[in-house]
This record gives sequence, structure tokens and C-alpha cells, in this order.
Amino acid sequence: MAEKIATRESYGNALAELGEKYDFVVLDADLAAATKTGTFKKKFPERFFDCGIAEGNMISVAAGLATTGKVVFASSFAMFAAGRAFEQIRNSIGYPHLNVKIGATHAGLTVGEDGATHQCFEDLALMRTIPGMVVISPADDVEAKAAVEFAINHYGPVYMRFGRMAVPVVNGEDYKFEMGKGVNLRDGKDVTLVANGFMVHLALEAAEKLAEEGISARVVNIHTIKPIDKDIILDAAEKTGAIVTAEEHNIIGGLGSAVAEVLCEGCPVPMLRVGIEDKFGRSGKVQPLLDLYGLTVDNLVAKAKAAIALKK
Repeated sequence: MAEKIATRESYGNALAELGEKYDFVVLDADLAAATKTGTFKKKFPERFFDCGIAEGNMISVAAGLATTGKVVFASSFAMFAAGRAFEQIRNSIGYPHLNVKIGATHAGLTVGEDGATHQCFEDLALMRTIPGMVVISPADDVEAKAAVEFAINHYGPVYMRFGRMAVPVVNGEDYKFEMGKGVNLRDGKDVTLVANGFMVHLALEAAEKLAEEGISARVVNIHTIKPIDKDIILDAAEKTGAIVTAEEHNIIGGLGSAVAEVLCEGCPVPMLRVGIEDKFGRSGKVQPLLDLYGLTVDNLVAKAKAAIALKK
């Protein structure tokens, strides 16, 4: 059975490990234990700053530090990092294109009992509207750590989305992160499942289940939602003729919207979306919530069959 680890753990571990190799500073908004930046704080207390429950101010501090030549990571829950601090991110980081990296944890439905106010389904949509912002939603521990190292070496703003719930490791240790380059995880000829973040391992499981019924499904991981890999999406559309997107995010503005934009302009084919269907979250245990909102292997299988049926 594949090892499981939450990508927020991966984020904290990567910061602590890479702190020995690179010179950067880390800010947090009084959530270091939850975002796992506390792991970095223990090793490099002189390079860690707790800005308190004041996310807008934290982003402004990050912007100020970046103007002095520092590489800065600013961390909080996705709802507060992307939502509460949007104006500061847009105007103080995005507009001047400063070298600030935003580590947003506890994104999506898998925050569970934290409920609707903390289950952020809008962050990818918000961040991809900011010019020059790189937006990443890693699928597992390997990809999350690689994304953090990429962010350190990339000049400009980067938004990285991490989850609370442990997920299986789907990438090998030889994995290489490339900005804007999707990953073909499985070949197929009948339909393509395009996923990111938490939904990648479910897409792989769905492909296995479809194979049992004689349906060949390709699985593509789009870890970088902006800039998005148009080539891998168009190739999948041409080769399989049907697309299903899968995301732990509102189907409006996130991965599904980004893929639809590519297909509409380059290769229109039947496409269906699996994600949060324009609803708010609610408090509850994670698995019942996933079942309630349709973020399941069975729903992916059903949508894949429906997309295939739409082919002309």
C-alpha cells in the first residue's frame, strides 16, 4: 500500500530541509503548528516571523522583505491566505511582481469538521486571475516538496495549495517538477481524467475501476493550473476524445474552467467536471463529506462513462 502523508506536512518538511541549502525567510499568521511551518521555526528561529492573526499585514510584511532581496514564504490557511489577504496579494505582491511565495494549507473539503468558513473552494480561481502569479496544487508528498524547491528558485509570486488530509504518494523519487508541464500518469484511449491535488489518487483509482469494465482511461496530473500545460490537454483531447476534470475546488474558476478554456480554443470535445458544484461546504467527517459532494471514485467513473457517451 502506498505511503500516505498530508501535503501540509510535506510543505513544512521541505522548508526545514531546504533551509539548509537556500537563504529564505518564513512568515506565518499564528498557525505554525497547523501549517507545519513550525518545523522550520525550530531549525531556523532567526529566519521565522509570526505575524499574528493579521494575514493582510503578513502579506505586506512579506512584500517589504522581498523588496530588500529576500525570498519570502508567507503561510496561512487557504481561506485566509487567498481570501482575506487577496487585496494585499494583488496590489503589494502581484502588481510589483515581488518574490513572495504563498503557502496555503487546509484547502478544500478535506478540512472536514472546520466547516464552511474554513473549507476554501475559491482560492485557485482567485489566484489565477492575478497576472504573473504561478498557481500550483501538488498531488502528493514528492510533488509538494519539489514544488517548494521550484518556488525558491523561481523569481516572482507563487501560490501553492496544500491539504490537511494524508494522501497516497503517487510519484516516484525520480520525479522532476516542471512549471506548466502536466504529467501523464496513465495511458488510455477512451477518455482522459484530468486531476490535481487531492483528486489525483482518486482519478488513478477510477481508471483502474474503468479498466475492469474494459474502458481505457488516461490520467493526467495538472499540478500547475497557471501557467497550464495546453499541449498535454490538447493531446489528450485529440487522442481520447473526451475529458473529465477532477478537483477539490469549485468547478467554477478552478481546474475545470482552466481546462475548458484550453479545449474551447484548441480542440472542443465532450467535457464534464467533478468538483464542488458551486456550493458552500459544511462541517462533518471527511469521507461522508466527500460522498455528499461527489468527490469519489464512483462519481469519476460515472462521469467518465457519461463523457464517453457524448462523443459523436
